[in-house]
Amino acid sequence: MPKPVVAIVGRPNVGKSTLFNRLAGERISIVEDTPGVTRDRIYADASWLSHDFTLIDTGGLEPDSDEVLFRQMFRQAELAMETADVILFVVDIKTGVTDADLEISNVLRKHRKPVLLIVNKVDVMTKENLDVYEFYSLGLGEPISVSAGQMLGLGDMLDEVVARFPAGSGGEDDEDCIKVAVVGKPNAGKSSLINRILGEERVIVSEVPGTTRDAIDTYIEREGQRYMFIDTAGIRRKSKIRENIERYSIVRAVSAIERADVCILLIDAQESISDQDTKIAGIAHERGKAAIVAVNKWDAVEKDSHTMKKFQIDLETELAYMSYAPKMFISALTGQRVHKLYDMIKAVSENSALRIATGVLNEVLAEATAITQPPSDRGRALRIYYATQVSVKPPTFILFVNDSKLMHYSYKRYIENQIRAAFGFSGTPIHFIIRNKE
Repeated sequence: MPKPVVAIVGRPNVGKSTLFNRLAGERISIVEDTPGVTRDRIYADASWLSHDFTLIDTGGLEPDSDEVLFRQMFRQAELAMETADVILFVVDIKTGVTDADLEISNVLRKHRKPVLLIVNKVDVMTKENLDVYEFYSLGLGEPISVSAGQMLGLGDMLDEVVARFPAGSGGEDDEDCIKVAVVGKPNAGKSSLINRILGEERVIVSEVPGTTRDAIDTYIEREGQRYMFIDTAGIRRKSKIRENIERYSIVRAVSAIERADVCILLIDAQESISDQDTKIAGIAHERGKAAIVAVNKWDAVEKDSHTMKKFQIDLETELAYMSYAPKMFISALTGQRVHKLYDMIKAVSENSALRIATGVLNEVLAEATAITQPPSDRGRALRIYYATQVSVKPPTFILFVNDSKLMHYSYKRYIENQIRAAFGFSGTPIHFIIRNKE
């Protein structure tokens, strides 16, 4: 059975993200004093007493807010609550029961899910514990006192959490799940693309650049294949990063790329390919990730018979080191060609995990060296004795040679091209390790 899901909900600034980070064991959610910093659902794996579960952090709930962003956050939190097996409703002992707490408690009762009322910021249990009784008025059972900041009471709270897990729930193997990170500059349409792919609004979409500040994991199954889509915060130039929030987001975006099997580099068709686009692509390339370049907002571009060809030439020029990545021209708004992404993701993921038998590999290598002789220097020629594949994701090959210093970059690129011609490897980088035979 899938791992149970625990959602953390509550109004802004009650310490939800601090609690989430304590339980997850690392700084995943952004923690700032500014209300509304956590805007989307954030997922992390956690465990307690041999029980593995998925933890969801949500944006602060303000049921009566007229602001569009807060209304969207409320919808996202409701989605998290619908997904959850157990809900942690976090309140703040410093402020006591508020009207917003009462409104949220009414919403929680409608979901009919197990709810634990977590009274946070109880830093001195013996002195302030009397104030906890005020929260019985919310009608959600006995309050549990904790201090996420001081790490007090978390063990007792987790005992109550795992006691409410569905019978038979347990860990789930994620090896068959393709992890896809959608990366790109702010406002390139990453969240819109994921919403279009999933067929529902699981990620906040806004015209304001940088709306998605956290990396969000969303699972979906299609034709027997499981996918996990990671929507990342838009990566900006360092000169434009003025808030600590933005700094955290860049680190998280890089982390999302490292976690992914496949990266979709989203480029805005209405803008020329920028240095920032090439840097983002370079992060994925250097980390050996399978990649797809998707040019979004293609429907908004004025076209003639040469428009796509010209853009393709620009892509090949600016992303020359990523020539293996397939290029797609899509529109997240209209859905143009988006349905083809699933097949492309699956194909490049399979290529990234492809293994070649040593015998077949060396037949291709022998033919390649016969067609184009290896380079030589001062009368000494490079000799490639044999090759073997040592790993996947990305496919990595060791070439045993007589002298590694004789292996010129251009000849290594030639060998790569011959291997690609023979075995495909579309969408994935290939790594070579050159090693002297002795």
